[in-house]
Amino acid sequence: LPNDDLDFQLVWLKMLEDKKGEEPTLSDFAAYWLKYLRAYPPDEYGFCLRNLERGLRPPVSGCFENSCIDNMGSPIRSEIWACIAPADPQLAASLALKDALLDHAGGEGVYGEMFWAAVESAAFVVSDPLTLIQIGLSMIPISCHISRVIREALWCYENGKSWAETRERVAVYFSNPMRSGPPYQWVHGYAHSCLAVPNHGFTVIGWLYGKDFGDRLCKAVNCGYDTDCTGATLGSVLGIIEGVRNIPEKWRKPVGETITLHKFTGDCNAPKTLKELTERTERIAAKIIQDKSDVVNFGEKTVIPKDVLSLLFRNEKARKALSSYDIHSAVETVKDLEITFHYNGEPVLYPGIERQIEVTLRKEEEKITEAEVELKVPAGWKLKREDNFKFKIYSEKIEAKNKIGIDIKLGGKDYSAEFIMLGPEESKGLGTDERVPTCPRCGARKEACICGYEKPTI
Repeated sequence: LPNDDLDFQLVWLKMLEDKKGEEPTLSDFAAYWLKYLRAYPPDEYGFCLRNLERGLRPPVSGCFENSCIDNMGSPIRSEIWACIAPADPQLAASLALKDALLDHAGGEGVYGEMFWAAVESAAFVVSDPLTLIQIGLSMIPISCHISRVIREALWCYENGKSWAETRERVAVYFSNPMRSGPPYQWVHGYAHSCLAVPNHGFTVIGWLYGKDFGDRLCKAVNCGYDTDCTGATLGSVLGIIEGVRNIPEKWRKPVGETITLHKFTGDCNAPKTLKELTERTERIAAKIIQDKSDVVNFGEKTVIPKDVLSLLFRNEKARKALSSYDIHSAVETVKDLEITFHYNGEPVLYPGIERQIEVTLRKEEEKITEAEVELKVPAGWKLKREDNFKFKIYSEKIEAKNKIGIDIKLGGKDYSAEFIMLGPEESKGLGTDERVPTCPRCGARKEACICGYEKPTI
């Protein structure tokens, strides 16, 4: 059946193929989201699109006026990164981070996608659940709630708690990531059920307590909450470990072999069958592994070294990636230069209040310390240079959307980028229970109606 959880990954496959296996930038993710996924209205998807179409760019597009950064939208699309970086979990986790920043920056959804991408990548060469879970945990902060809930499920399993007891502990202690201790009040509603933290605990519970493929899926799903995500993620892990031949026919047959796109997904030359999806993913994986991995090579047969666990637990790339992005910033990649515009807070300038902003530059992941940087601000604004990369801006009058241009001279090359600073009129905020407007007929985002009832805007 068509579903967003797969379709987003099919769009990322299209992006990787168009780039011929070159590692995607945050700018690439934003461009492909706007081109192929702009009709999706739910929760973090809708908030991300709202920000992207206002001119904001990731990572700030993922966290500004977005009450769903702790949801499951990004963890459910982890498999593509594992499958193009098999047996290199920190590479998979680093790629998953970029994906998650689009709509979950600063939230638990980021850590969830990194965790599962690492687990699934390592599952190509390791099958023990406890080892795989520890590999995934090594890629994310030990203090994050995703880490804490998974460790709670592990503790319960290793200390003889029953499946039902463990499920209850996860539901009671981790249903609200904004609080640090029990008791939690259960709040009915779709948004609450999609919180990433408890759902990660439920997926691990099904994996550890289940007796076979079907029992594991049923135990995860019967924990409740975001059941399509928990069941799908666990099914993906088990599929990588055991192979399709070890998935019982009664589970495979109803799913079938063909792929049908969701009505909100644009024409992205998606694979028509699972076989085609596998073959295309494998071709991209060979290119990514050749260019980006220092631990894996593609060959005629699988050879696993004796120190495989030491290689799988390496996390320096994942840790570096986590520290590379300021969520209060926007990133644009121009040619070979990554330009980051630091808002130093929300992407809003208020009348009569001076704001310090900053620019950082990176080329091939290395920070640039010497370059000529010039800013262009709207007419009537005051601009004061603090140093070569820091500026102060001020204005008594702020429009709803304001363009700030950046011109850079570096190594004999010229680079230009443009970033958006919002004014108070465009940043009135949203209530936690508010969502983006949708077309009453087709259900798409109002601005991207697919049935013609609402006139789409660009």
